[in-house]
Amino acid sequence: MTSGQKICACTAMQRDKTETPAADTCAVIVAGGSGERFGDPRGKQFVDLAGMPLICWSVLALDRAASVSSIVVVAPRCREDEMCETIADYLTLIRPLAIAPSGMTRQDSVRNGLACVPDGCTLVAVHDGARPLIRPEEVDAVCACVRADRRLAGAIAATPSTDTLKIAEGRLIVSTPDRSYYWSAQTPQVFRLPALIAAHDEAVRTGYLGTDDASLVEHAGGRVALVETGRDNIKVTLPEDLVIAEALLERRLIDEGCGFGEG
Repeated sequence: MTSGQKICACTAMQRDKTETPAADTCAVIVAGGSGERFGDPRGKQFVDLAGMPLICWSVLALDRAASVSSIVVVAPRCREDEMCETIADYLTLIRPLAIAPSGMTRQDSVRNGLACVPDGCTLVAVHDGARPLIRPEEVDAVCACVRADRRLAGAIAATPSTDTLKIAEGRLIVSTPDRSYYWSAQTPQVFRLPALIAAHDEAVRTGYLGTDDASLVEHAGGRVALVETGRDNIKVTLPEDLVIAEALLERRLIDEGCGFGEG
């Protein structure tokens, strides 16, 4: 066991009896933030969303993705036991689950999660725990994109921009770029494991701070593709985002039930 890693025994013993060779991906779910902007002392990871803590929806979707063979959740430091117990109270998982402690920055937290990836995984899918509406089939689509092209270091979930964008200096518009070039980056972001580890090492060496893992891989010279996913894969950052997520999730549960594409 890696230093700082906690294995959730109540879930780690449960394996998918129908696991296929395509299950080559470790999902690293980043949920170590303090949630100051959200304004809840518990942290947004633990707030209720449609009957479960918000983090549980991301864990459930990745657990049901056929590509995923194991899960690492990066939890707030000193709250690892609470995170493990919270997930175990609500979910019975197919995949083994481990908990890693967060770092000072999101980038550090991902590095801590990568240190807990088990042997045998060729891909790693980094996902924001604050994106609870990701679907298992969307995770699989991003993984499939990376597998299909050996020239790629990774691929990310994203949506084309539908807004007119403005480049400004202060409040003064300088130009209006062609929005067909612009995409909104989401997660999961899936990479070949050696490429992502090398990109993080290069970022440490050069002092580079990226805004997401794709930017680190790009900085290190890797090619990253875009995979169009649903616009409902929103990130819960502010309280009003939770209201939108609740409405979208309740609509989905009415339309599809809670099966979530069970494997």
